[in-house]
Amino acid sequence: MASTAILSFLLLFSLITLSFALDMSSGRSNKEVMTMYQKWLIKHQRVYNGLGEKDERFQTFKDNLKFIDKHNAENHTYKVGLNEFADMSDEEYRMYLGTKSNNIKNKISSERYAYKTDDNDILPKSVDWRWAVGSIKNQGSCGACWAFSTVAAIEAINKIVTGSSKNLSVQELVDCDRIRNSGCEGGYIYEALEFVVNNGGLDSEEDYPYQEQDGTCDEGKKNSKVLSIDDYELVPRYNENALKRAVAHQPVVVQIEAYENSFKLYKSGVFTGYCGTNLDHAVVVVGYGSENGVDYWLATNSWGTNWGEDGYFKIQPYQKTQMLVTSS
Repeated sequence: MASTAILSFLLLFSLITLSFALDMSSGRSNKEVMTMYQKWLIKHQRVYNGLGEKDERFQTFKDNLKFIDKHNAENHTYKVGLNEFADMSDEEYRMYLGTKSNNIKNKISSERYAYKTDDNDILPKSVDWRWAVGSIKNQGSCGACWAFSTVAAIEAINKIVTGSSKNLSVQELVDCDRIRNSGCEGGYIYEALEFVVNNGGLDSEEDYPYQEQDGTCDEGKKNSKVLSIDDYELVPRYNENALKRAVAHQPVVVQIEAYENSFKLYKSGVFTGYCGTNLDHAVVVVGYGSENGVDYWLATNSWGTNWGEDGYFKIQPYQKTQMLVTSS
């Protein structure tokens, strides 16, 4: 009897010791989590105002780490990881979105729709326009993805057509395209394209640099255009066959629903998570292909090169997106 009692005591003692040593929700020791957090703080240059905010941020970080560990231990076609969004609340993350899309059918003539019917193109098995894409930009906490995607598409089609690279001003769109767009508060891609056409083009990034905030339109800067487009066309919404034909010819601006934890923390692979119809983010599809038997669209984001695969991501087809394409 005595030996049984001692064994029970030792077992209980071991369990109590373990509870202090591990964060039981994640399987990692508290020391390990704190070490990861401190390294993450240095990498992303985070400085908090007080102990209360630091505690709250650390809890969000731990929750995201738990989600990451669970996801990556499962059988998914993509991985997630600790990126710059790892300590952000849902409300803060929303600031990195910002595209608008309502009533587009009533705003644009049907004549603008390209690739409506099968033109019997013999399409390549895979396409990759990354060579034509300029440097991956970072919009920061300004919800100007609509402007970044517009600029990225124009820069790419210019490189394809002319062979030369132009780094165009996003800030000019943020400051000056104010008829229906709202700068860092969001905007419409087709309105941005209308602005570029009617404005006679855009200035260079060097002449009109990005500020990560709304500003006043600088008429002096916006008069030195370095690149213009004649017009733009649209791919029919929800038609991925048409999108594939368009992407075979050039990069295409699309809108997606990005408000999802797995997309926010995306690291690599083919994203097969939830993608709804609340179109809140604009990106540029720059190719398509297949990875480990899973087809994908290849797209560039505007969250810098530390997000995703050096600023790019792959997403499985058959997601409901609204597609727009620029035309040089």
